[in-house]
Amino acid sequence: MQIEHPYLMFLGDAADQLAAKTAQGIVHWRRDWCVGQLRLENCHADLGLPDMTIDAAAAAGVRTLVIGVANRGGVIGESWMSTILAAIEAGMDVASGLHARIADIPEIAAAAAANGAQLFDVRHPTRTFDVGTGARRPGKRMLAVGTDCSVGKMYTALAVDAEMRERGVDCDFRATGQTGIFIAGSGVSVDAVVSDFISGATEWLAPANAADHWDLVEGQGSLFHPSYAGVTMGLVHGAQPDALVLCHEPTRTHMRGLPHQALPDIGACIDGHLAAARLTNPDALCVGIAVNTSGMKGGGARADLLRQLSDQFGIPALDPVRDGVAPIVDRLMQL
Repeated sequence: MQIEHPYLMFLGDAADQLAAKTAQGIVHWRRDWCVGQLRLENCHADLGLPDMTIDAAAAAGVRTLVIGVANRGGVIGESWMSTILAAIEAGMDVASGLHARIADIPEIAAAAAANGAQLFDVRHPTRTFDVGTGARRPGKRMLAVGTDCSVGKMYTALAVDAEMRERGVDCDFRATGQTGIFIAGSGVSVDAVVSDFISGATEWLAPANAADHWDLVEGQGSLFHPSYAGVTMGLVHGAQPDALVLCHEPTRTHMRGLPHQALPDIGACIDGHLAAARLTNPDALCVGIAVNTSGMKGGGARADLLRQLSDQFGIPALDPVRDGVAPIVDRLMQL
């Protein structure tokens, strides 16, 4: 799928700022794509964008209304319908990251057909994929992996992409989740791909390329998370990464959503991901550790942890938000 920008961010009647997490991520990384926000009565989220009506957004050249808010059950609220239909009638496409498919709602589907609008359900791939082959292909690829879920894999891949572009490196961020797809404008939400085809979908997403081209592949899940290791394994094999960056959140006491499951040892996590990666790329290396230190108190403890990890594993350990990712990109440029 290829989603056109500029975007109008639709927040509906979001209960709080967390409900607009998808929209917030898009605005953080693609502020220049986001013309404004549209909030209904009782909306308690704010992206700091100008509030706009559908008519004003259409006049400003908006191409896509992005449903950037999530609610319980991931459904299209009844109170949202008139706004979505008005956007379609004003010439906009509509994109949603919700579990419920907007294309399955008869009124929206009919309006889109009548107005020539595209409907993007970014959680749901619009094409089929072949099974992965593991055959070596040219081009270079980095994959962000994690000790757990939601530890900064998307942010790290995007930060590396931004740093490489600043240096004039030929590269692409390859999105594998709904927020990443909105940020990139295209991609495959691999957690909605049938398991046999995840590696093939990833080969399609990050295909053969020029020898000096880098694909920065967004990671999902963790090989050490019992719930989501399957999607991670497919990504690792399909990405055929030259480089892994391990992402970690040090203040957690257990795996996300699993109070009975302890966090893995970082060394074991690096070794496990490398062992999996070397099935399709025997030369895969881990080039850095990206640590989300936002939950740590005191700069001294943060600095000590990063220094300890860097010394222990002989690779840069840093917080991508606070420190940037230049040392990791330096390592990538040596490959």
